[in-house]
Amino acid sequence: MSAKPFSSVWARERKERREQGLSRDQIVRAAIELLDEEGLDGLSMRKLGARLGAGATSLYWHVANKDELLELTLDEIYGEVHVPADANWRETAGAVAWGLRGMIIAHPWCIGVIGVLPSLGPNAMTAVDRLVGACRRAGFQGDDIDYAFTAVFSYALGSGLPEAAWRGANRRSGESLGEAQTAIRPMVERLAEHFPNVLERFTACSSAGFDPATAAQVGFDYGLLALLDGLDARRLDPQRRPPGRGSRRVDDTPCENRRATGDETTPETIAGS
Repeated sequence: MSAKPFSSVWARERKERREQGLSRDQIVRAAIELLDEEGLDGLSMRKLGARLGAGATSLYWHVANKDELLELTLDEIYGEVHVPADANWRETAGAVAWGLRGMIIAHPWCIGVIGVLPSLGPNAMTAVDRLVGACRRAGFQGDDIDYAFTAVFSYALGSGLPEAAWRGANRRSGESLGEAQTAIRPMVERLAEHFPNVLERFTACSSAGFDPATAAQVGFDYGLLALLDGLDARRLDPQRRPPGRGSRRVDDTPCENRRATGDETTPETIAGS
């Protein structure tokens, strides 16, 4: 069986709006509303057509399939990530990271699309292009540019995923973040009885007056600043830069198997490069 050829809605010519017909922008906005309300599983061409007062077949004038529609919705919400054009690299990286976090929290369904479908639309490309440009102006060179902007995107997306899931669960249950944490406290305290470090931190983070939403923001900022400080250190000190591509073998072999075969490459040795 031959592989399905790669395609993207952005790679083909956009069809002009038919007289009195739906526009692609109308379809995309309605799809985002439906996704925000019901998630990825709730999106279908039939439901979307009903919301727009049109048949599903009329939607296919603008998109060939559901994947193309999701590509369009993803790029539309990337437009909520406001990245300055000429700011310094740390300001630009901060704008990208905080913008992505906000995008994920507002539209948690996007986690199931990012990385699965290509992000080749103009809004996503603008965010990447401006961050890459800021890294280059700051003095990052060659592969270091790729490592730096990828680290920022990965941190924001990885941090946003569990928070978006948690908030989504709270919305479905009707509980606030604080109420949910209070509800699970007895269970966590029982299960963490033999894990004193976990128990101590959970107790501190579930005390009266603790605001999980604020703590999540502060924690995100803490991690982001630590990441940017580390990237700055590598940028300013060539000896701390990671090796070039191809100079170190990286694979998915479990650590215990590497030790058995004499391969001592570990996260610690990479971090100390």
